Amino acid sequence: MEDVITRIIENLGARVTGPMHLRLYMQPLMAAIFAIIAGLKDAKAGSPAYFWAMFTQPEHRREMLMDGWKSVGKVLVAAIVLDIIYQLIAERWVYPFEMILVAFILAIVPYLILRGIVNRIASRFIKPSERKRM
Repeated sequence: MEDVITRIIENLGARVTGPMHLRLYMQPLMAAIFAIIAGLKDAKAGSPAYFWAMFTQPEHRREMLMDGWKSVGKVLVAAIVLDIIYQLIAERWVYPFEMILVAFILAIVPYLILRGIVNRIASRFIKPSERKRM
């Protein structure tokens, strides 16, 4: 088990300087763009922060998950495909757990963090009367 953890840590570290390292900047940037767009829509609709509402509003959880997947799904799939290509080039093998971990870190984490923050900030600038009209 220690060998697996050591390999994962070494392989994750090698992604920073290895081939295709530009994707480590581009994928979170794309997730951030989708999160900003979705966060602004949430603010206009008067919706609560996305990640917080996932836990506090279980009756809307399914539709929120579908909306989030629609926004970030393409970035997540691109992250998975690019990591498979990276692993085939650098490791000559595909490690599924590493692939999922990297895709999650590069696509889902920035999306979840930024969508709620953008919603909260934008909500301060949008008046309640404007929310009802939009």
